[in-house]
Amino acid sequence: MESAAVHHDPQHLNSTGCVIRVSEGKGRGVYGSAASKPIPRDSTIEISPVLFFSKSEYEDHGIIFDSPLSVPFAYSPLFPGKHTVLNHYTFVWPDGRMALALGLGSLFNHSDPPNVSFKLDTSTDSIRYITTRDIQTGEELCIFYGHKLWFTPVGGVTEENDVRTTYEDPHDGWGGLSIVEFDEQSITSVNPFAEGNAEEPLVEGDLPFMRYKLPPEEETPETVRTIQAWVVDIPDQRLITTILKWLKQVNLDSAELAHLKRIRKQNGTTTFLIASQAAFPLDPPRLPEHLDLLSPYLHIVPASSALTPTQLNLKTVLWPTMFTPRRKDEQERWSRGKAAWAWQAMQRTVQAAVEAIHNGEYPIAAHVPTPYEEPSCKNNADGIPSREAPKEFVAHDTRKSTQHPLRHAVINTIRKVADSAGSTSSIYNDKAESDASISQGESDGRVTPLQNGTNYLLTSLTLFTTHEPCVMCSMALLHSRVKEVIYLYPMPKTGACGSITCLPTLKGVNHRYSIARWKPDDQISSLIVSIAKKKYSRVTTSVDDHGVLHIDTKIDA
Repeated sequence: MESAAVHHDPQHLNSTGCVIRVSEGKGRGVYGSAASKPIPRDSTIEISPVLFFSKSEYEDHGIIFDSPLSVPFAYSPLFPGKHTVLNHYTFVWPDGRMALALGLGSLFNHSDPPNVSFKLDTSTDSIRYITTRDIQTGEELCIFYGHKLWFTPVGGVTEENDVRTTYEDPHDGWGGLSIVEFDEQSITSVNPFAEGNAEEPLVEGDLPFMRYKLPPEEETPETVRTIQAWVVDIPDQRLITTILKWLKQVNLDSAELAHLKRIRKQNGTTTFLIASQAAFPLDPPRLPEHLDLLSPYLHIVPASSALTPTQLNLKTVLWPTMFTPRRKDEQERWSRGKAAWAWQAMQRTVQAAVEAIHNGEYPIAAHVPTPYEEPSCKNNADGIPSREAPKEFVAHDTRKSTQHPLRHAVINTIRKVADSAGSTSSIYNDKAESDASISQGESDGRVTPLQNGTNYLLTSLTLFTTHEPCVMCSMALLHSRVKEVIYLYPMPKTGACGSITCLPTLKGVNHRYSIARWKPDDQISSLIVSIAKKKYSRVTTSVDDHGVLHIDTKIDA
């Protein structure tokens, strides 16, 4: 009978000829066979299927099996509070479940730097292991467990061989990230706009995002946006002054119809514009009886001012309209300081999405930061700081935990804004609403100035989100009068900010907001991976930015 202490290399079928061996101090591991040729870089060593455990099962009970299961491991630590040796050998799946790799996947020992990278494949519920450099015959294949190890590596780490300070391989499978110790300071320093003159204007190509160019609007009769308004014919023009005074007395001279002229003269008839139908949805407004005028009636009028000569010609046919031209393709000026503000806002959004993974949710988050103020605008003429900045709001998707299909990240963020608005008198900057916005009273009574845009939830605010909003969220943003939306990942099958449609450009909507997509460059990718590494150590160190925040393209964000 053979001694129990004698170990034999088991037979293991694989395409690269790897073998399982036992080494002193490490236990079992994966090695290149001495009988085979060297393994080239970028070779697939293993595609390991995974065994899933729910987040609650793992946290409450460790990993407990109802049926016998024999899985080999490189190490066998048994931690207090966990119930089996399987602890610390699982990966966190994007949906929050714990995944145990089968086959060679649980045999790779730790090395810093590694010579094998791994990638979670959610489409096949497997983990792919790929060499990051050529593997010599007989050499051990290792992955990187992270810097927060629960064991002491064989041989320890000395100042002489501490590769984190002396070695950086751009081909290590992480673009060199595997040997970087990330902390909050290193994450913040990634911001490429943090240095320099904050008031320096940036050209379009230097911005961290690409703006969605809205198509020409209201350039044909059928695309002119209109509303219904109450008007009355005036037989005697001497009554106009009296009606104007009455209009002011009853608070109907609000800015809601400021883009229109009050008087229209056509075919010998003078007609006076009173109010929108939204102000009097059921019955026409009651005019002073002593004027002895006919009853008001509804008339179609333009919903906004004319920005181009073409618009002016089309809208004036309906009703005399104000001409407020702007430079062709005029876009808001962005400074270096504001770009740095946007970078920080997107960083906070990504952090919230990573937290969502930890909570077992979809990695989708949205963030409404405090509006940016140029340094020259932060103090008033007396050197006194301007009014207190409004709050910021951030939320992630909670559809799984709430079992509610409408708990999207954007909706949850707007809900937070609404809750705050209900408990405070004013949380918003009183900047003017975007020129593209067309405010319209929505109450059953008369329109007051507060109802004309200033009490909408997101007026003059910017929303950052990790994924392109769906139709529902895009419409919620429109109703909230958001100024602009900046997202990181497009959703080609569900996104309503430029993918399947661009909701704020559709005919009939009464507000337009700007849309921009964050540029998918190396800096933002490094930021995402660094945040994930800081949060999960070993679990996500080898997943690229798309893997960290990946969701199925059919999911509504």
